[in-house]
Order: sequence, then C-alpha cells, then structure tokens
Amino acid sequence: MSDRILEDAYNLKKLMREAEALADESMLAFAKLKQAMLSARQNPEVEVDTGQRALMRLNQAEQQAMAMSTNLLRVHDELSKVARVKARDDQGVPTVITEATIEAADPVEA
Repeated sequence: MSDRILEDAYNLKKLMREAEALADESMLAFAKLKQAMLSARQNPEVEVDTGQRALMRLNQAEQQAMAMSTNLLRVHDELSKVARVKARDDQGVPTVITEATIEAADPVEA
C-alpha cells in the first residue's frame, strides 16, 4: 500500500472517530439539559406544564442527533468497505458493522 493511501486512511480514521465522539457528546449534552429542565420544573412554584414545548423541541433535537449518529455509523461502514479493498495490506483491525446493527440504529419514526 502506498504511503499516500496509508496517510489518508489514518487521517480518515482519526476524523471518523472525532465525528462519532462529537455526536455522542451532543447526545450527552441533550440528556444533561433534559435532566436540568425536568429538575427545574419540579419546583413547587413552577406550573407543571411549564417548559413542555421546550421539552418537546429537545426531544426532536435528540431524535435528530440519533439520526446523525446512525448516518455516521453508515459512513463508517462504507469507509470500512473501502479500506478492505484499498488497504488490504494494512495490519490494523478492520471495523465490522453488521447490517442488523445499522437497521437497529435507525431512529423510530414518530
């Protein structure tokens, strides 16, 4: 395998990991935000329906983040297929993503 292909492969691997980590971080941030919103709403001085629309919007954002994560998983899968063809001499451990995993990762339509 040429040095250029190897450099590109390592760069893509690094950037793929960064993108996946950012997707996970966004989902963690949404979870923390939702927890804080629900906690604030439990204040006895706050009406029980306060922030309901904001919670619904946050739910939509969470679903979009999950869809983004699923699409990144698909990108990872496609890059792994390319790597098996172009970088077959590489001694690294290939990423194997089963079709069932990708299907299971699809967000449920509401």
